Amino acid sequence: MNSCITNIAAYKFVRLDNLDERRTTLRGLCERLALKGTILLSPEGINLFLAGDSPQVDKFLKEIRRDPSFSDLDIKESPSVDQPFNRLLVKIKKEIIAFDDGKLQPLDAPSPKIDAQTLKQWLDEGRPVTLLDVRNDYEIRLGKFRDAVALGIDNFREFPERISDLPAELKGQPVVMYCTGGIRCEKAGPFMEQFGFDEVYQLDGGILKYFEECGGDHYDGDCFVFDQRVAVDDDLQETDTAMCFACQAPLTREEQDSSQYVPSVSCPYCYVDKAELLSQLKAERERELAQCVEPLPGSTPYENRRPMHVPGRFDGRTLIGFLEEIHPHINDWSVAIEKGLLQRSRKVLAADDRLRAGDRIEHVIPNTVEPDVSCDLHWIYEDESLVVLNKPAPLPMHPCGRFNRNTLLSFVEPIYRPQKLRVAHRLDANTTGVVLLARTRPVAALLQPQFERNEVEKCYLVKINGTPQDDCFEVDAPIGKNAIHAGARAVESDGLPAKTIFRVLRRDEDGTTLVEAQPITGRTNQIRLHLLHAGYPIVGDQIYRENPAATLTHSVDDPPLCLHAWKITFRHPNSDETMTLEASPPAWAGEFSLT
Repeated sequence: MNSCITNIAAYKFVRLDNLDERRTTLRGLCERLALKGTILLSPEGINLFLAGDSPQVDKFLKEIRRDPSFSDLDIKESPSVDQPFNRLLVKIKKEIIAFDDGKLQPLDAPSPKIDAQTLKQWLDEGRPVTLLDVRNDYEIRLGKFRDAVALGIDNFREFPERISDLPAELKGQPVVMYCTGGIRCEKAGPFMEQFGFDEVYQLDGGILKYFEECGGDHYDGDCFVFDQRVAVDDDLQETDTAMCFACQAPLTREEQDSSQYVPSVSCPYCYVDKAELLSQLKAERERELAQCVEPLPGSTPYENRRPMHVPGRFDGRTLIGFLEEIHPHINDWSVAIEKGLLQRSRKVLAADDRLRAGDRIEHVIPNTVEPDVSCDLHWIYEDESLVVLNKPAPLPMHPCGRFNRNTLLSFVEPIYRPQKLRVAHRLDANTTGVVLLARTRPVAALLQPQFERNEVEKCYLVKINGTPQDDCFEVDAPIGKNAIHAGARAVESDGLPAKTIFRVLRRDEDGTTLVEAQPITGRTNQIRLHLLHAGYPIVGDQIYRENPAATLTHSVDDPPLCLHAWKITFRHPNSDETMTLEASPPAWAGEFSLT
């Protein structure tokens, strides 16, 4: 290695005053010499890690040693090709090594030191000595002295409580502590002595000094350093160890080759399986849902104020004229008006009151109790942009008809506040399956047009009455623009173009058939209407059958409408990645094969 940068590490416990003045002096000196790194000053001493051109480092050391407090400052030196620090920091701290808020002062009761050569000799001779590694677990993973005891700590502040885990017999035996450069042992040693250990030594200069004087004898692996080099070997040369930017774990070459290592994203130590994470999120969301629907929000009597906005064509018209024309299916408006249930700005309106374009009229319905619905809602997928759900039935997607609070949106919106979820597409109240919701307006603006342009592939499971002869068939029949009965549409020659492709999945002995439906266009009630048109009404359909029901009900006791939105394929609005999401088939679909 052709090294051009010199790295120095040094510390000294010494009583210091005038810390602000010292900080200003040292910062100015480092800036003049173009040195980068960190200098910590505290009333108990100095701790520094600096790097720069070798001549400039020498000038720094010559200058700082002019101060009597630092005249004997001992350094550990190592080379590197590149500058391992991004900037210079000179900080004043309460302690130069955080431990016990300054209660323990190494200057008052230092532990005896053992130099690197002596420790090597002891190890060569096989002396009975316990090596105690006081570093963090992530440092120890890269290397340690052979047979050394690790304390299992994530932060040096945990050291005091971990000492109690050591075997009691060690208190009467020789123990040699070590760390990277020795500074942590300065605090750990006196603490251990207070804790009852009789013969405690600290490795003078730590691992770095040992490497400098003795190489790698009795040491396995590399040494973690707190700069961009990440680790050095026993020649004090930078290794190919990397740092995970997500969790700061040092990574060996083998760990960098793991499929779980994605630079700036994850590594084997912080990787979380996305499927497992999503499973945990789903369970949490469903627990939150249970709190929102017990009891059902629309099942407790409440005052329902249903708004109506007055279009421009009704400007100057009477209230009764407006109501009878815009809602002709309701025949008791006069009674509601007499009871004071039609209001504008909370003021009761009379039948002959004149309206203005833009008025907001409220129809007040006291003691409203909505029909029960299914709240067996399940999460399929969620990220920062989307929420994808498996909708049960009966459950309206949004307020409509007799439903205001017992709706899918009313159930899930409290979970995501202050975000306001936006429906990307709709399913009928009695249709089950996959639905997409956007978590923000910009996401909705990218997602909803995909449905409008028929770019989204939708696949449904349907159980029909009758047995089609062909395994595959299609219906290409235009659908009328306007509702004709209970909100239903009809096939009309001058309607909007509509096409659905069907594939038989299973023919049953009871005369029903399970089919897969793929709507090519996206008209209202398209699948239901096309199957009726082809002579195969859906099992459980109240409207699209030979004798339609007079009114459509949404009762949890009704036989299910056997129509399930099974799969949906779309482009993610943020990544543009094509995604296919699936809602588990309902019980009525039974077993079937896709071959």
